[in-house]
Amino acid sequence: MAAIPVNIQIVKGTDFEKVFTLTNSDGSARDLTGYTGISSIGKYPTDSTKYSFTVGITSSTGKVTISMARSDTANLKDGRNYYDVVLVSSASTYTQEVTGSAIVSESSSA
Repeated sequence: MAAIPVNIQIVKGTDFEKVFTLTNSDGSARDLTGYTGISSIGKYPTDSTKYSFTVGITSSTGKVTISMARSDTANLKDGRNYYDVVLVSSASTYTQEVTGSAIVSESSSA
């Protein structure tokens, strides 16, 4: 299955959180029991400097949450960045589930 394309926006110096709900072809929530996740963002997909999101998984509802503290979003590069979310099965199979652009902008208040 191809990764779901989702573009996001992040304001530097603020806390960030985004929840994705992964579903089966019939629309039911995917069972994510035994999965862990990794996610990162960089100015370019091949950028050597990447920043990691914290990934949380609610197995029974198919929900995957990525988050980043304001102290980390402050370090992101302005403009278009790229991110993805990869799930790792208990058998160590890596699958890119979500991918997209992340527009990073300055805050006038933070």
